[in-house]
Amino acid sequence: MSEAKRRDIEPAEGKLGVLLVGLGAVATTYIAGVENVRRGLGTPVGSLAELSTIRLGKRTEQRYPKIRDFVPLAGLDDLVFGAWDPIPDDAYDSCKVAGVLESSHTEPIADFLKSIEPMTAVFDQHYVKRLEGSNVKSGKTKRDLAEALREDIRNFKEKNGCSRLVMVWCASTEVFIAPGPAHASIEAFEKAMDENDPAIAPSMLYAWASLMENVPFANGAPNLSIDTPALLQLAMDRRVPVGGKDFKTGQTLMKTVISPMLKARMIGLSGWFSTNILGNRDGEVLDDPESFKTKEESKLGVLEHILQPSLYPELYGNAYHKVRINYYPPRGDNKEGWDSIDIFGWLGYPMQIKVNFLCRDSILAAPIVHDLALFFDLAQRAGMSGIQEWLSFYFKSPMAAPELTPEHDLFIQHAKLKNTLRWLVGEEQITHLGVEYYEYGQT
Repeated sequence: MSEAKRRDIEPAEGKLGVLLVGLGAVATTYIAGVENVRRGLGTPVGSLAELSTIRLGKRTEQRYPKIRDFVPLAGLDDLVFGAWDPIPDDAYDSCKVAGVLESSHTEPIADFLKSIEPMTAVFDQHYVKRLEGSNVKSGKTKRDLAEALREDIRNFKEKNGCSRLVMVWCASTEVFIAPGPAHASIEAFEKAMDENDPAIAPSMLYAWASLMENVPFANGAPNLSIDTPALLQLAMDRRVPVGGKDFKTGQTLMKTVISPMLKARMIGLSGWFSTNILGNRDGEVLDDPESFKTKEESKLGVLEHILQPSLYPELYGNAYHKVRINYYPPRGDNKEGWDSIDIFGWLGYPMQIKVNFLCRDSILAAPIVHDLALFFDLAQRAGMSGIQEWLSFYFKSPMAAPELTPEHDLFIQHAKLKNTLRWLVGEEQITHLGVEYYEYGQT
């Protein structure tokens, strides 16, 4: 290992405050999961930060430390949780309403969950039409509301004795907003806040407040949020890590696995029809066409970016892609996704792939929240600012620099994540070339 290439990473000392926007199914499943793991009542399945190993050097060296032992990450016992939500339920009541976890994972930690009460939220029903809430902030302007969020951040940090903070958006999908003049520069953005411009959604106020307090921000929904020139420039100016968008959990996770296989084998695609049923708060919100459009944009972009129809028009140029999400209350958080995939092979002969994924949305999302909290904190301590593309592995619609095409292939994303960790510590990158194992006797 070349010590000269090692980045200077500040140690993970003291408490890490994890601020969650939204205290619904995803956030409470995550919080309860961490506490169960801390008490020896569960295993953090799905978390790379806790369970995954990382290969170092040649295969013959047999060096496979756990990621947690390889890079300095915050410990589970150092995590402190805070949240905002327009619904006043504490984490215990919210957990029970969500219905994700069984009583064996909630009752032993009931006192802990009850101690986490949501701060008043910045919420406007114009942006999430199917939700109502009484636990909301009031202010004359949107800047006033954002400044109130900044005060919440400072108060939480002081009250809980935190040395560092991260913020993760775990709340609902907002109505679709296209980038416009209000998002073009930080001056325009702050002027729009002062003028209560409808182009400034609540998620953007959280992002601005987070950046102004030098807190890394990860966007777990497909909202425009931080993905604008104004806030990206603010992130660079203040040297704060940011990333998103939209946790990659169920159906899209499958797409980022199957479509790379099709492309790797040069198998053609005629059409891909995807439909989902779910009954949680997310499903209720997405029953509104304006919120669904935001989610649809996130889910539809995956295939085009992976399959590159402009490069392979004979294989993917005429592919038809349709996505549907249906609100079905009896299922709760247990989402079911169906994919009907029409493909063609040698000489154009048709074939089909059918996928029926019965997943638990929040169970898949919770370890993503955990890894993002730990890795964004690591990025901050390593002096990495702006878009953290190496964490695209966790997002449906990963952010990238304006001149770059975002990478959606799960396996390339996974390799990029681990190579970034190697780079941080000064270890050699793994290319899998492997010629050194076979070129015996050559100079």
